[in-house]
Amino acid sequence: MKLARTTLFLVAALACCPLTASAQAGYPAKPLRLVVPFPAGGPTDVFARQYATRLSSAIGQPVVVENRTGASGAIGTLEVKRAAPDGYTLLFGTASTHALYGLLATKPQYDILLDFTHIAVLGGAPVVFATHPSLPPTLKGVLDLARMYPGKLQYGSPGEGTFLHLAAERLKREAGSLNIQHIPYRGSAQSLPALIGGEVGMSVDTLGSALPMYRAGKLKLVAQATRKRSALAPEVPTVDEAIRIKGFEATLWNVVSAPAKTPPEAIDVLAAATTRVMRDTTLHEQLAKLAIEPVSGSTPATATEFVRQEIARWKPVVDATGIKLD
Repeated sequence: MKLARTTLFLVAALACCPLTASAQAGYPAKPLRLVVPFPAGGPTDVFARQYATRLSSAIGQPVVVENRTGASGAIGTLEVKRAAPDGYTLLFGTASTHALYGLLATKPQYDILLDFTHIAVLGGAPVVFATHPSLPPTLKGVLDLARMYPGKLQYGSPGEGTFLHLAAERLKREAGSLNIQHIPYRGSAQSLPALIGGEVGMSVDTLGSALPMYRAGKLKLVAQATRKRSALAPEVPTVDEAIRIKGFEATLWNVVSAPAKTPPEAIDVLAAATTRVMRDTTLHEQLAKLAIEPVSGSTPATATEFVRQEIARWKPVVDATGIKLD
C-alpha cells in the first residue's frame, strides 16, 4: 500500500512539472520560424528560402520564412533576440546584422555574441569592384588615377554604412588612404545604373548583382575581394593579384542563429541538419546562379568564432571612417 501511494505521488509530481528533457528529446515537435531581416526577393531572401525548404525536409517539420525588415536588419534581429529560446525561432543573418551592427550603432540594442547562439555559417556573396568602361582597365590603373587627382574620382555603393560601403573604405585605407569620394545610393538597383551612366567612376557590389551588366559589356570588373577567383568570372583577378594587398577578403556572408539559451539539444539537431543541407549538390547549383559560394561543415563553435573574427576584422575600418548610425 505504501509503495502504491509513493508511485501515485511520483506520477502526480511528474504531471505537474515541465517535461523539458522529454520535450527536447522530441524536438522539433512543431513548425519553425526563420526570420529574414531583409525584404523578400533579394539574394539573402532567396538563399534563406532555399535553405528553409531543405531544412524542413531534414528535420521533418515545416520551416516558415518571415521577412521582418527595417533598420538595416536590426528590426528582424531584435525580434529573434526577444523570442522564446526554444529552438523554434531562427535568424537568417548577414555580415551587416552580425559583424557591423554593433560597430555602427550609436546605441546598440543587441550584442550578437551574447544574445545569440550561432548554428552555422552558410555561405557568402563575393564583393567586386566595378568601373566605368572609360576608366583604366585594371584596379591598379584606377587607383593610380585616384592618386594623381585626389578627391576627383567618385565611387558608388548601395548605401551609407552597408557592408559594401565599408569594403570600399577598407580598400581605400589599405591601398594607401586614397581620397576617393563616396556617393551612397538606395541599393544596387540605383548604384549600378549610376555607374553605367557615368555618374560615378567606380562602384562596389556583389558579384551576383554586377555579373549580368558585366557580361553585357556595360561595366568592367577590375577585382574581386576573394582569396581565389570565382568560377563565374575566372578572368577577374583578386584584389591581392591586382594590387598586392595580401589577404584582402570581403564576402557578404550569411549565418543562421538562434536566441541565446536555446537548449543545446535543439542546437545539435539544427547543426546536424544544416550540415546535411549545405552538402546538397542541387543547392550548390542553385546558389551558383546567385553567385553565392556555399560553406559546408560549419559548426556552432566555428560559426561563433567566425563572427568574432569578422567583428575584429571590420572594427578598424569602421573606426577609421567614424561612421555611426542611429
